[in-house]
Amino acid sequence: MKKLLIVGTLFLFVQTHAFAKVTKVDGSFEINSTEIFTINSAILGRKYDIYIKTPFDYANQENINKSYPVLYLNDAPHTFKVAAGVTHFKSMDKVIVVAISFAHGENGQFSRVRDLTPEKDKSWTKYETGGAPQYLKFIEEELFPFVETRYRTNTKQRILSGHSLGGSFGAWVLVTKPELFSSYILSSPSLWFKDELMFNIEEQYTKKRKELAANVYVATGSLETAENGMKTEMVKGHQKFVARLLSRNYAGLHLKDEIVEGTDHYSTFPVALAKGLRWIFQERWSI
Repeated sequence: MKKLLIVGTLFLFVQTHAFAKVTKVDGSFEINSTEIFTINSAILGRKYDIYIKTPFDYANQENINKSYPVLYLNDAPHTFKVAAGVTHFKSMDKVIVVAISFAHGENGQFSRVRDLTPEKDKSWTKYETGGAPQYLKFIEEELFPFVETRYRTNTKQRILSGHSLGGSFGAWVLVTKPELFSSYILSSPSLWFKDELMFNIEEQYTKKRKELAANVYVATGSLETAENGMKTEMVKGHQKFVARLLSRNYAGLHLKDEIVEGTDHYSTFPVALAKGLRWIFQERWSI
């Protein structure tokens, strides 16, 4: 009798849910408080879409005179969605998010390899490399003015975040023109590019300057090793770079790094961005 009652209950459950009504809604999911612009760069001779998200309280009347930090990202089709999620809750929604997409009409990987690498590397036979100096000039001379004249920004609180080649691009900016950003979140930085060129660039920087006034958060996944299928030892590169920066005793440098347990090259960025922003907000800026 007991078995029959259970079967009967299951039958009723199935029958009840079999008649649930599902209606497809026209359109697609949209992220609130976002806009997309296209910048036709005179410096680069290419067009880039720029994705922008403002904080939840940006349009509130009581904040009409308030300025906001800005988080700048590359690889927008991936990073913007992650950043929108990370900054969804009120305690994290403190920045204007600005993400740069790939050049119009180009394959995304081709666009990013060119724009995020600081020097030409002939070993990359399938891709153009070495476009970072002009790309950074575009950010400084065209993107910054566009964002900072259209939105209420705090120009002393710019954050640059990137993943993989975007992370090594951020490391390169840090040791060439660190003053452009006050904070850096470097996720799985590809410091191996061109036989670890980044370390030579840092060596040249330290010969000229003894200060490096920036908040720097570096994170790499614990699984980003040759043992776990990576072609390069990302963890060792991370540790070497952090040790190098700390050994210089740069004035003004605030550095926090982490090997994120259980993440690989494709899953570290969301964790790194969330933890990096939290560190900057709570421990460096107290906002």
